[in-house]
Amino acid sequence: MKLLYSIHKYDVFMFTWLINTRAHTALTQTSRYLSKTGDGSLYLLIAGFLFCYKGIESPLLQAVLLAFLIERPVYFILKNGLKRNRPEAAIQNFHSIITPSDQFSFPSGHTSAAFMMATLLSYYFPALLIPLYCWATGVGCSRVILGVHFPTDILVGLLLGISVALFSLGQI
Repeated sequence: MKLLYSIHKYDVFMFTWLINTRAHTALTQTSRYLSKTGDGSLYLLIAGFLFCYKGIESPLLQAVLLAFLIERPVYFILKNGLKRNRPEAAIQNFHSIITPSDQFSFPSGHTSAAFMMATLLSYYFPALLIPLYCWATGVGCSRVILGVHFPTDILVGLLLGISVALFSLGQI
C-alpha cells in the first residue's frame, strides 16, 4: 500500500508540474487534436481499408482484430477493477480541459490502443516505425496535458498496448 501511495504522490507531483508549465497552454489545442486521433475512428478506418483492399485474409487485419479482442477486455477489467480516480477527482480545485468518456483513469485506453496500433502497423510497415511511435507518444502525452490522466496511466497504457500487439503478432 505504501508503494501505491508513493507512486500516486509522484504522479500528482509530475501531473501538477506538467499542467503548470508555460508550454501547457500552447500545447492544449494540439493535444485536443492528437487525443481525438486516438478515439477509435481512425482504427475503424484502418480496419475497413484493410478489409476492402486485402480481405479478411490480411495478416495485419487479423492481428488488429485479435489485438482489440484482447486489449479492450483487459483494459476494461483493469480500469473498473482498480478504480483509480482521474486527476479532476483526485486533485482539489483542478478541472480537466476535456470531459473524459468514463470515470476512472488507470490505464489510459487511448494510449494503449495507440501504442498497440503503432506496434502492429510498424511491424508490417517498418519505415513508419518512428512516425507511428511519435504519434502514439503524442496521444499519450495529450491525455496528461488535457488533464484526464496521470503519467503512470500513460506508462501502463503503453505497456499494455505494446504487449498485446506483440502477443497478437505471435499468434498470426
